[in-house]
Amino acid sequence: MGENRTKSIRVLLVVESDLSEAFNFNEDDTRIDHAANAAEAIQMLQDDAYDIVVSKPSDFLPAPGIHFSKETAAIFDGVSQGVGIANDSGELQWANAKLLAFSEEVRSRVCQYCRETFTWARSEVGDQADAIRARRFSFSSATNNHYVLTATPVIDLHHRITQVAAVVWETTTANGLQNKIDAIDRAGRELLSFDAAQIAPLDVQDRLSLLEQRILRCTQELLHFDNFEIRILNKNDNKLELVLAFGMPNEVLESDIYASTEGNGIRGYVAVRGKSYICPNTSTDPRYQSGIADALSSLTVPLTLHDKVVGVANFESTKLASFNEDDRQFAEIFGRYIALALNVFELLVTERRTTTGRLGSDVMAEITAPLNDIVTDVENLVEDYIGHDDLRHRLRAISENADDIRETIKNMTSAKAGPIGIRSSTPRHDPLLLNKRILIADDEDVIRDTVCDILNGYGCKVSVATDGEAAIELIAQSDFDLVLSDIRMPKKNGYEVFAAAKEANSLTPVILTTGFGYDPNHTIIRARREGLAAVLFKPFKVDQLLDEIRMALTTDEPTSPAE
Repeated sequence: MGENRTKSIRVLLVVESDLSEAFNFNEDDTRIDHAANAAEAIQMLQDDAYDIVVSKPSDFLPAPGIHFSKETAAIFDGVSQGVGIANDSGELQWANAKLLAFSEEVRSRVCQYCRETFTWARSEVGDQADAIRARRFSFSSATNNHYVLTATPVIDLHHRITQVAAVVWETTTANGLQNKIDAIDRAGRELLSFDAAQIAPLDVQDRLSLLEQRILRCTQELLHFDNFEIRILNKNDNKLELVLAFGMPNEVLESDIYASTEGNGIRGYVAVRGKSYICPNTSTDPRYQSGIADALSSLTVPLTLHDKVVGVANFESTKLASFNEDDRQFAEIFGRYIALALNVFELLVTERRTTTGRLGSDVMAEITAPLNDIVTDVENLVEDYIGHDDLRHRLRAISENADDIRETIKNMTSAKAGPIGIRSSTPRHDPLLLNKRILIADDEDVIRDTVCDILNGYGCKVSVATDGEAAIELIAQSDFDLVLSDIRMPKKNGYEVFAAAKEANSLTPVILTTGFGYDPNHTIIRARREGLAAVLFKPFKVDQLLDEIRMALTTDEPTSPAE
């Protein structure tokens, strides 16, 4: 008889259900285990296999076969994702508050994908399964909101696929983040990826114009900012000098702004503090200084390199509270690209104007850290969000793009001669230059001394000034046949030197030079209208310098009082 006995039935009896008398179990073929409560029963079911569970249905609410303690339910209701459990037909047996709060359309899609996952899992492993991977779905609603769903088949102790667990979260904001990350990536590549063959024929002003076009396009397409200005900090006098602007009135462009927390508005404040500043209402912010007409809000971010402020970017809007924290974060990252692009241009100029030259590796050392800063900023931003594999993929692409940028700049800066060139110190004969009185005003020792040596070699009588104020004093004291002045100098700028020279003698030709190519306060435009002889953009060649001097002396031969 013993050999013919059926297998013993295992019963789990939840004692608190008080149902023991309702069932007449045969003790010979039944093994009964007791659980003190539903929570203990759940643990026992996880640890062992039972044929029958005896309990009241209310013990295992909210769904048959699914039980959560109050504490567990509270946790699931508090998470930001929608969580639910569906049966083989896709019907939700349980869902947390977040999932129930989704629209009927979204819940219907969740049920559909759970049903598909259940069918797929059964077809993959049949009736018995030890493990099976989850499936991931992305979908959009009729309201253009975006969602991501992870559906995981649930396997019971008997290796049967019984349910599907679903986790769903809205990614509408994250998709916007991804789009902006992509836009920043494109903008950074566009700002810093230059074809050497295309750039080589351009002088510095043309290069800056090209960069300005790119910054303008990226700013409008990326950040949707139509009115902005970018200023670079001049360390000599702490002035924030205008580099480029769009949509800003002339009185703003021509205003003198310094890095100072007092009397220089938000731009000066940001340049000193090195932190971004959102002005939601210009009419109530005492730091705001007038910008575009009818401006109601603004965003100002520092341009930083090596954790040092090198300038500011200011954006303005005719709407109240137009800028939020997302705008601030992206403007800061984009600002790093702008600062790096401007710095690369200046480094390329510097490499060509030193007599010994600078190797491409020196320039690379300057840009490596800022590129790393950009990638770090983006990575830190993405860490605030979950489940964005696509964004992480884009980050890897940004890192690869950084390598491309480094290689491009390396090619542009390698094997280039100095901007002025190395000339023999042997005296040269040129009757046009012999005994000509020339004033050289430049605060850069290398440029000033090299030009002085070249002109001395042609028999010129050269005077030098290290800043604009000293140049104006020399003009007041002596007569010059020609004045060669840098635009960007401490104390007095090139336009003021030009004006002083023309006031002393209207026939004195003046040539202005610029080492960075930008035109602060439209100096070149104003001076050209008033008789400027020429403009030289560093790096310039010796022959170019001499040709411009000869042409200026021939065209505008000054008449000294003695004659």
